[in-house]
Amino acid sequence: MRQVARRRGMFSQGLMSVASLPHPTKTERGHKLPGMSSIKPLSDLSSAADPATFSRRVLLAVSGLTPQIVTETLYALASDEYAPFIPTEVHLITSAEGARRAELSLLSDDMGWFHKLCSDYHMPGIQFDRSHIHVMRDAQRQPMQDIRSPQDNRAAADFITAHVRSITADAGCALHASIAGGRKTMGFYLGYALSLYGRPQDRLSHVLVSEPLESSYDFFYPTPYSRVLQTRDGQLADTASAVVTLAEIPFVSLRHGLPTALLTGQASFNQTVAAARAAMAPPELLLDLPRQRILAAGQELTLPPAELALLSVFARHALQGREPLAAPAKGATDAPWAKRYLTEYKRITGSLADIEATERALRDGMDGDYFSQRKSKLDRRLKTALGPGAEHYRIHDGGTRPGKYSLILPPGSIRFLADVASKEEF
Repeated sequence: MRQVARRRGMFSQGLMSVASLPHPTKTERGHKLPGMSSIKPLSDLSSAADPATFSRRVLLAVSGLTPQIVTETLYALASDEYAPFIPTEVHLITSAEGARRAELSLLSDDMGWFHKLCSDYHMPGIQFDRSHIHVMRDAQRQPMQDIRSPQDNRAAADFITAHVRSITADAGCALHASIAGGRKTMGFYLGYALSLYGRPQDRLSHVLVSEPLESSYDFFYPTPYSRVLQTRDGQLADTASAVVTLAEIPFVSLRHGLPTALLTGQASFNQTVAAARAAMAPPELLLDLPRQRILAAGQELTLPPAELALLSVFARHALQGREPLAAPAKGATDAPWAKRYLTEYKRITGSLADIEATERALRDGMDGDYFSQRKSKLDRRLKTALGPGAEHYRIHDGGTRPGKYSLILPPGSIRFLADVASKEEF
């Protein structure tokens, strides 16, 4: 945790490395400011991408009835002595009542504490208006008043996850997520969503405010001038003397294990979590030939007979503990290869009419081009459906020349379901 500067001069010093240059250098950002903590944050000890160097920088926060967390977090990030971060845009996820309070306290002409913060500390150009306040929707797609039921919890999880997935889909963006506001479940879902979709340039944090201002509805940030207010318990406190502490929270990114479809699609929170769990589980391959589908990394995938037949050849080969197979040679036909392939093809289609065209194509045997085409198409389908997890289920060449192909799965991880009997052997 780091305490951030409280006085205008110190704050301005911290902003210079961000505000005066498009992309601050590590030397500028590493400058020690007087009166500040000397504990080096975890993010500076890693080789992760520097969030401040990205052209699009997003602060995403969750809140309930205390929109102050937006200005508190923005102040803390901008005045961080080690890694100052000024967002180019701010987004807030909240309830219907939370949105009303945020608009009135942060954006209205009367109070407008967001605009006052930007003016007090010379931070122009941060995009934050009513369109950046996102009201969660319940199961009936109505504005959510609060998270009370299991259905509300699921809807909130999906809503928060969708926003994190959308922002992190932009490779040119750095996301800073704040879990300081809202119900505990909202903070949990935001943190978990960042763990699922976060990248090296993304950060997660919480902010703490010193007593007696921590629970004050009238406190929004340490002002560069004296402003005395009365706290809930009747104490008087000057906002100029407040201390805001930024606590950066390390997280483990599971993004690399998610299928491409979940990174770009509209999967729910539960579906994404299930995919992440499956990606980390021991690999297992189940083949259901009559239904032309497989189950791999917990994902059900339908495959065309041509690609499924090739996978089935290698699955059966591995299941029987046999040595890797050499591929058919380029420019030459291989009758044994055509026979083993057609055997699996018939197990899949179960119809003579469906196999006639394939039999004609392989009448003289299978050549290297036919093998390579089937393998490439199979690889693409697996990678699209399973992402990095596809490596366990791809047909590998063993890294040798000429290649010796096989599945790298152990026999105990392969199973055929409802296999169709065939009299022909390999």
